[in-house]
Order: sequence, then C-alpha cells, then structure tokens
Amino acid sequence: MAPVKISHVVSFSSQDPKYPVENLLNPDSPRRPWLSCPQDKSGQLKVELQLERAVPIGYIDVGNCGCAFLQIDVGRSSWPLDRPFVTLLPATMLMSLTDSKQGKNRSGVRMFKDGMVAHTCNPSTLGDQGRWII
Repeated sequence: MAPVKISHVVSFSSQDPKYPVENLLNPDSPRRPWLSCPQDKSGQLKVELQLERAVPIGYIDVGNCGCAFLQIDVGRSSWPLDRPFVTLLPATMLMSLTDSKQGKNRSGVRMFKDGMVAHTCNPSTLGDQGRWII
C-alpha cells in the first residue's frame, strides 16, 4: 500500500518555534524535525494528525530525532470525542537508555511492518486519525 498523506495537525502538546509541528506535514523536508518547546520539561510530546483518508495500516516508517520511546494510537474523526483511540503500536523503545543519556544515535529510521503493529485493531476500526506519543 502506498504511503498516506497527512492532511493536517489536529492538536499537539508543545512545539519549539524553530522546529514547529508543521514540519511533520512536509515529507520533502526530512531534516526539519518537530521538537518540544525548550521550556517544556514534561518529557513527553503528543500530536494528533489527520490523514487524507481512512485506511487500514499495515506498516509504519518513523524518522527519529532524539526520541527514546514511541506509541501510536489510531481512530476515526467520526468517532465520538469520548471514544478512546486504539493502540496500533504499543510503547516501543527507539533509543537505548545508554544512547539516550549520552545523546548518541539520536537520529534514524525505524520500520514497523506487518506483525509488529497491533492487529487487535481490525481494519474496520483503523481510521483517518493517528495520535503519536513520544
């Protein structure tokens, strides 16, 4: 299946003015990451993205820029606001503890293919919105 375009950002928790969340929308600019506000000390970033259409998700490629963990949940824009998203990719380590503490191996790409993403979500529940928690 071909990659699905991200339509727009629905919400986000924090952003650095130099590295805004909109950088996620431009696949032609892989060197421009989305980073948290320098004053944000929460240790966690969240973004909810609207995809251009509802699709079953069989694989995910993630470019990393200093993120130790990642979790991806999916849902549909048509769902009621109180309906929780479904976990597609459980919390997954992108950097080792040593690398994280030493600031090593901060960038790279992880590919999660069929069998690595949770298939407790059947294709009819997979949707057009994704929530990335890093």
